[in-house]
Amino acid sequence: MVVSMLRMVLRLGEASTIKDKRRVVLAIKEKLQHRYKLSCAEVDLLDSVMFAEIGAALVSNSPQHGETVLRDAVTFVEDHYPVELYDVQTHYEIFG
Repeated sequence: MVVSMLRMVLRLGEASTIKDKRRVVLAIKEKLQHRYKLSCAEVDLLDSVMFAEIGAALVSNSPQHGETVLRDAVTFVEDHYPVELYDVQTHYEIFG
């Protein structure tokens, strides 16, 4: 079993209020959950208007599958949302 984890810090250029930010972050989380079957949450920078930190995770049997899904998810966010990826980190844990 492999747990693939993703951490993205996003700069939201169009958000001028926390409400605007929440709308964009919610849309990103929902799309990642439905399209890529990732577990997602906003994990930090909750009070920042300009930045958001989203964490995502996937459990699979293959490290290659997890890596592909996370890479595709990052590309999707870059291509479909008005955000700049400020920082992206991935981490993999292999069990048993």
